[in-house]
Amino acid sequence: MDFSLTDEQRLIASTFDAFCEKELGDEYVRWMDENVDYPPDELWSKFAELGLFAATVPEEYGGQELGFVESMIAYEQICKRSMSVALAVGTAMGFGTRFLSELGTPEQKKRYLPELARGRLRTAMALTEPEGGTDVLGALSTFAEDAGDSWVINGTKMFITGAHVADLIFTVCRTERDARRSESLSTIAVPRGTPGMAMRPVEKISCHHCASVEIAFDGAVVPKDNLVGTRGQAYREIMTVLNPERIAVAMLGVGVIAAIYERCLRYVLERQAFGGPIGRFQALQHYLADMCINLENARNLTYKAAWLCDNGRPYHREATMAKLVAAEGARHAGTFGTEIFGGYGICNEYPVSMFARDAYQIQFSPISNEMSRNMLMQFQGLPKSWA
Repeated sequence: MDFSLTDEQRLIASTFDAFCEKELGDEYVRWMDENVDYPPDELWSKFAELGLFAATVPEEYGGQELGFVESMIAYEQICKRSMSVALAVGTAMGFGTRFLSELGTPEQKKRYLPELARGRLRTAMALTEPEGGTDVLGALSTFAEDAGDSWVINGTKMFITGAHVADLIFTVCRTERDARRSESLSTIAVPRGTPGMAMRPVEKISCHHCASVEIAFDGAVVPKDNLVGTRGQAYREIMTVLNPERIAVAMLGVGVIAAIYERCLRYVLERQAFGGPIGRFQALQHYLADMCINLENARNLTYKAAWLCDNGRPYHREATMAKLVAAEGARHAGTFGTEIFGGYGICNEYPVSMFARDAYQIQFSPISNEMSRNMLMQFQGLPKSWA
């Protein structure tokens, strides 16, 4: 069993680490968190030039066709600096590439994937609704009426990351009235500026420089050819997007734990109290020890799930475990990291406060920690516990 990185993987890690150290410094990240609701175009272009968006796009469409492990190695470096930036680029790398390369028609792939690889196409996924997110079959009511050569969409989506800047929004709708709910959903790519589509920002404590929005569809007309995947089969097909999403969200948690742990480790050696550095206090050492353990466990599970995905093996269990362990580890780091910093821990001047706030966003997204535990036991053969 070999846990070491290849030469290529080490190069990816060092390249993105150096890039993020230069372009995502604490002051700039703080400026974004206070002034913008999405990473600026200049930063986006720099990521594109570095090849980030081409990483997982097939070679025939201008991409590098790297594995999921390689893309997560690059992604980890972004997650350690800013969850908001990681969320923003993740909507393109994850939702855009996955929906199009796995489910798109040849025409959709040819039209959109080269633009995605160049960083010229921004995407979002609209699945969650006001009545719920994880309960897809029970809560989803947005309906796309078949109008012959078009779809007419009515309904509301909630907490949609980055939709306000997306060129394409992969929107999961009901399209069948009489079929079983599990065979009634379809994915439709809704272009930016579609008449009948309105958005409003959702105010939140987390991830300020990657906004979430509510989308209201009121008779929005979309071309029939914008169906992505098979009509009526989205409930099964979108698992090719949702399971990798859990791995990516787990990496967000890994980034938060690492960011807080590294800052706390430096701080306890610098901060003086009662005649010496506070790092000598047993209580603080225990907080840091738990962060260190959580970081190792979360990182190992996340990369194992990505490796399983790359090698065509089942990974739904490991992806769910990784999300759960990383999310709870991030919340722990946020809680005790702010305690280590004392009053400074809740001051915006110190990055720990931002990471602590951001950690709350992944406790319930894309699946709650409680539902993760329920599903893990269902995977082990126990009775379904939530319905």
